[in-house]
Amino acid sequence: MPGGSIYVPDADRLHGLSPQVMYEQYWRKEAKERWKLRGIKAAVGLVAGVALGYRFELPAPVLVGLLLGLAVGVADGIVAWRSYEATAVWRGRRRGETVTGRLLRRRLGRRGYRILGGRAVPGQASADHLIIGPGGVWIVDNESWDPDTEIATYGGRLFFGEKYGSKEAAALVGVAGSLAEVLSRESGVSVTIEPLIAVHCGKLVHGADRRRTVTAEGVTLLKPRHVASWVLGAPRQELDESQVEVLARTAARVLRRMS
Repeated sequence: MPGGSIYVPDADRLHGLSPQVMYEQYWRKEAKERWKLRGIKAAVGLVAGVALGYRFELPAPVLVGLLLGLAVGVADGIVAWRSYEATAVWRGRRRGETVTGRLLRRRLGRRGYRILGGRAVPGQASADHLIIGPGGVWIVDNESWDPDTEIATYGGRLFFGEKYGSKEAAALVGVAGSLAEVLSRESGVSVTIEPLIAVHCGKLVHGADRRRTVTAEGVTLLKPRHVASWVLGAPRQELDESQVEVLARTAARVLRRMS
């Protein structure tokens, strides 16, 4: 968010173990229990495979059981590892802007979009990514919360767990407005900018419509892997190739690059 990062809160650095360290310690402590449960699941898969092999008169039913048991064990391991890796940004093991930037370049670069990393209006707050393309202009910030934090909207207001998200949303909306004003003035191309937050860790509560986003107070929050799809599926303007080029060159010239 503008004004600071919540990946590793300052208070946690000063007072005992941070939630991130405690999470990693708990993960290691529970490794033996996970392997035990994985073995049980694989054994159940083996028995089920053998039973199905005999039931449907398959050749080598024991081999079928072994393969099914192995598949169950491998699948359980993959699910557990992906769950752990989903917290990598929150734990400080990866940089959110690096992860999201790679995804954006892969999906949008070949479709005529320019991805500029870490741009700011001099003397004001910044955004991790500036996206300029045929469908308009967006900014994307990267954030990560505790894995159990529910990110939702109630009564039109944004919540991070039990805390209001109004301050954070207003700050990012302000950044979008400032960037749009500068780009429009300096390039001669009038643009509006939609602010997005790529949520690397935390639970997005989508509501009854089952959409992959949470939108409130002028900001849309979604997982990093869905940002490119959102941009492609929700055009804000129609910009031709020359306008995209002018806006990209202007942004590179007048917006301060974050170190």
